[in-house]
Amino acid sequence: MTNMTNRIYDALAARSDEEKKIILPRFFKTGKGQYGEGDKFLGVTVPNIRTVANEFKDTDFEIIEELMHSPWHEMRMCALLILVNNSKKEVTKETFDFYLSQTKYINNWDLVDLTAPQIIGKYLINKDRDILYKLAESDLLWDNRIAIVSTLAFIRNNDLDDTYKLSIKMMYHKHDLMHKAIGWMLREAGKRDTGRLYNFVKEHKNIMPRTMLRYSIEKFDKETRKELMS
Repeated sequence: MTNMTNRIYDALAARSDEEKKIILPRFFKTGKGQYGEGDKFLGVTVPNIRTVANEFKDTDFEIIEELMHSPWHEMRMCALLILVNNSKKEVTKETFDFYLSQTKYINNWDLVDLTAPQIIGKYLINKDRDILYKLAESDLLWDNRIAIVSTLAFIRNNDLDDTYKLSIKMMYHKHDLMHKAIGWMLREAGKRDTGRLYNFVKEHKNIMPRTMLRYSIEKFDKETRKELMS
C-alpha cells in the first residue's frame, strides 16, 4: 500500500468498533456460498466512513483505485464516497468510466445503493441510457443492481420510464437482492405517480416475485395491498 492508502486505512481502523466487526460480516452475508462471500470488515459505521472520505476528499484516481482493490469493505466504501463527494457539482466522464471499470469490486448492496444514483444515475440524467440495459444483462449481480438503483436519480426528476422498463427486463432475476432492489425502485416511482405503479403491479402481480411485489406496494393502504397481493 502507498503512504496515502496506509493513512486512509489507519483513519478507518481508528474508528473500528469491536462489536460491529462481528455483526457486519453476518449482516452482509460473507459466509461460504453467500453473496458477500469472503468480504472482510474493519467494523466501521457508514457515518464514520463518510468522515474519513471527507478528510481525504482530494485523493486522486490512482489511490482511489488502490482503495477499490482492498480486501477491506470499508476501504472500498471510502473510495466510492470520495468519488460521490467529488461529484456533487458534476459527475465527470472520467469518474463515470472509472466507476464502471470497478463494478467487480462494488460487490455488496450497500456499496451500490449509496453511490450508483449519485454517480451513474446523475451522469446519465440527460444522456443516452443504453449502458443501464447492458448492465442489466451482465452476469454480475452487482452490475444488475447498479442498473436499477441508478434510476433513483431519474425518479427524483419525475422521470420514471427506465425504472419500469428495467423492472420488466429483470422481472425474472433469480436473486432475492434484485427482487428487493426492483421493488424498492418501483416503490420510489410510486411516490411520484401512484396510479402508474398501481396499474403496473395490477398487470404484473401474477409474475412478480413476492418479495418484489411486497416491497413495491409498501406505501399503498392496507386494502389496496391486500388486493394486489391476492
